Amino acid sequence: MTIFKYRWQKIYAGAVVIFCSLFAAVYWYGSSHQQKQLPAEVFIDTTAYRALPKPEFKYGLLINNLVVEESMVKRNQRFTDLLEGYHVQDIVHQQINLVSRSVFDFRKITQNKKITLIHYPDSLKSLKAIVYEQSPVDYYVFHLEDSLIIETCQHPVEIVEKGFSAIIDFSLAQTIEQFGISNELTNRFVDVFAWQIDFHRLQKGDRFKILYDEIYVNGSAVGIKGIKGIYFEHEEKPFWAIPFDQGNGIDYFNERGESLRKELLKFPIEYTRISSRYSLRRFHPVDKVYRAHRGTDFSAPTGTPIRSVGDGVILEAQYKRNNGNYVKVKHNGTYATQYLHMSKIARGIRPGTQVKQGQIIGYVGSTGLSTGPHLCYRFWKNGVQVDALKVDLPPAEPIQPEMNPQFELAKNDIVKKLDMIVMPPSIEASLASTKY
Repeated sequence: MTIFKYRWQKIYAGAVVIFCSLFAAVYWYGSSHQQKQLPAEVFIDTTAYRALPKPEFKYGLLINNLVVEESMVKRNQRFTDLLEGYHVQDIVHQQINLVSRSVFDFRKITQNKKITLIHYPDSLKSLKAIVYEQSPVDYYVFHLEDSLIIETCQHPVEIVEKGFSAIIDFSLAQTIEQFGISNELTNRFVDVFAWQIDFHRLQKGDRFKILYDEIYVNGSAVGIKGIKGIYFEHEEKPFWAIPFDQGNGIDYFNERGESLRKELLKFPIEYTRISSRYSLRRFHPVDKVYRAHRGTDFSAPTGTPIRSVGDGVILEAQYKRNNGNYVKVKHNGTYATQYLHMSKIARGIRPGTQVKQGQIIGYVGSTGLSTGPHLCYRFWKNGVQVDALKVDLPPAEPIQPEMNPQFELAKNDIVKKLDMIVMPPSIEASLASTKY
């Protein structure tokens, strides 16, 4: 019994030793094998990735590793002049010469408009594109690499409704200017009430409230989209301007639905100073004698655009010794207008040409018998010269009866908004007020 027990203990001990040996061997083999399967430590250099530039775009073009040059169009500069000193393929030059003027008139790039040239940094300065900013909102992109492609584009815009009130101290233009607003608002204001109010004879203490939409591009104000309502007190008499569309575009009406517009515009140029009025006895500044002056003189810088006050046909467009460069327009069987002393007549304006109301027909100058840049504006009614500022023209159509409910809703909305604008109690308070 003792011998058997001893043998069993030996067998048991041996089995334990063998089991432990096998376990150690398996563990060693597994660990060794696993170590062989593990990859060596890998070091990843992220410096190159961090150095990659962030994609940069301008006018929708990727401009990384490109040269961007910005400038302004110079006087008498043509589009082809912009290409000088840069490499453009011959086929692109040919395509520029063949482009229809209805797509883009390469002769009409305008002085002081922004131009951006984008080219490669090679020795040839190979052009990729040219961007021409026609306005703060609209621009053209000319792709110039393999062939000419012209894109018409717009900057993203934001329309902000604004309003303010003011009391006039000296002039409407000066009053609006104090708010840091473009004189475009003054010009639109005057056009709205041109036949109701003589803005050259405003009174100190006249007051107004105005509601308008301003256009913003990249956070900066670039223009006026439109006037949305005006309340004006002139010599303590109230005047209202309510915009409404009867199907032919926005027009302005008073609170009774009567149109503020007449058949012809009152002024052929944007709001400016009247230097001499219609008179049957005026001392002539050149001839130094008294004679009739059957016109209205508007003082304005050379080059100021002159617009036709109405639709019509050109009767005369030429140069004469006294008139200088001038244009005469027949509007209908009753009215005709004439525009004298132009620096130049607009392109395409010749006898027989049809023109639209507001179309540019020439530019202010001092040609002919003149002492300085101005426009002499003359007006004929039934073949007789009359005072353009006093002629009684028929108004445009009023609100149609079937449109009156919609007009009343629009009017009430505008009046409510204008009522929210507080009128300043004095001129001093007006000067300290701001837009809301």
